[in-house]
Amino acid sequence: MAEQYRNFMGSFWFQKEDNIYTVGLNEDALETFEKIESLDLPSENELVENEVVCGSLETDEGPIDIYAPVSGNVIEINSTVIEDPTLIQDDPYDAWLFKIESDEDYVEPDEEDEDDEDDEDEDEDLDDEEEEWEDEDEER
Repeated sequence: MAEQYRNFMGSFWFQKEDNIYTVGLNEDALETFEKIESLDLPSENELVENEVVCGSLETDEGPIDIYAPVSGNVIEINSTVIEDPTLIQDDPYDAWLFKIESDEDYVEPDEEDEDDEDDEDEDEDLDDEEEEWEDEDEER
């Protein structure tokens, strides 16, 4: 069964059904421009990586980089929106951009940041311990 739409990276949504992620532009992104001029999407069978630009949307306000929520293989492109990108503005959830097949689970960026903070805390603890050892060596 498909999940509800989930936003990622501020401007995009995805919906996951089994191991297929459907990706599109969300309503928040549509508020930042008035006209879509062109659309450049990854090709079918192209491998994409999360947090790496895989396409772009040219608007009257400038380009918008397109990202994937997970790493995987692009299995389908919505050719209808390539022919007429303005469909995205009519209904951004019906006018999806591409589909990715991936065994990965989407990880919220905040969850990754928390892990990084834990690593930093551990590094700080190690630095403190090293300083204590150095102080003890100097005292001897």
